Amino acid sequence: MRPELEAFERLVTIISELRTQCPWDRKQTLESLRYLTIEETYELSDAILDRDLEEVKKELGDLIMHVVFYSQIGFEMGEFSITDVLNSVSDKLVHRHPHVYGDVDVNDAEEVKRNWEKIKLKEGKKSVLEGVPKSLPAMVKANRIQEKARGVGFDWDQQSQVWAKLQEELSELQHEVESGAGAEKIEDEFGDVLFSMINYSRFIGVNPEDALERTNKKFIQRFQYLEKRAAEMGKEISSMSLDEMEALWQEAKKN
Repeated sequence: MRPELEAFERLVTIISELRTQCPWDRKQTLESLRYLTIEETYELSDAILDRDLEEVKKELGDLIMHVVFYSQIGFEMGEFSITDVLNSVSDKLVHRHPHVYGDVDVNDAEEVKRNWEKIKLKEGKKSVLEGVPKSLPAMVKANRIQEKARGVGFDWDQQSQVWAKLQEELSELQHEVESGAGAEKIEDEFGDVLFSMINYSRFIGVNPEDALERTNKKFIQRFQYLEKRAAEMGKEISSMSLDEMEALWQEAKKN
């Protein structure tokens, strides 16, 4: 047996044993595991952003364990097994890659994505946006919505057009703020700006979620450096002037 198959079989066996022999594992349900799976996914995301490949390996293991766990519960319910899960995704991959397993010719990755969305519509989906989870964080959801719309040709042709649209949305936001518009109108225009920013990020090859998270981490590191240096100086940040804090901030950037 191939080592990867042997390792997978071992995991399936362990999960099956835990469901009968461990009180905690025995009481878990699809619903109780859901939040843990979301947490594990974010932990994997953190490891990827940190470029910690050892941690990526561990978090991937946790996610695979969750897939097997869900499948074991499905088997106990008489609904599906890990075999059904694996065959289902394999069948889908073969069906949606006719350029590999059929006689369809494609020129690039973009054409593959367009074909993918067209095939999904033929499978019975009424909208290309049906596959976007409702519970996704807003920024991730906006990015996925735009990618799926692009998959069927609904997109700008040139990067310059997207940049012009962003400038237009910024002007509209500024106008509403300066004119004293209501909070709802300002929020609406601010949302348009964010959506346009995410749209522009696609055209310049930037993942907006990754970019913002990197900035979050960078800010945290610099701010904590500022806190540490202020403490070393015997000062409270709240009592420091903006000039003093800016000096420490620039010091943090250099370090």
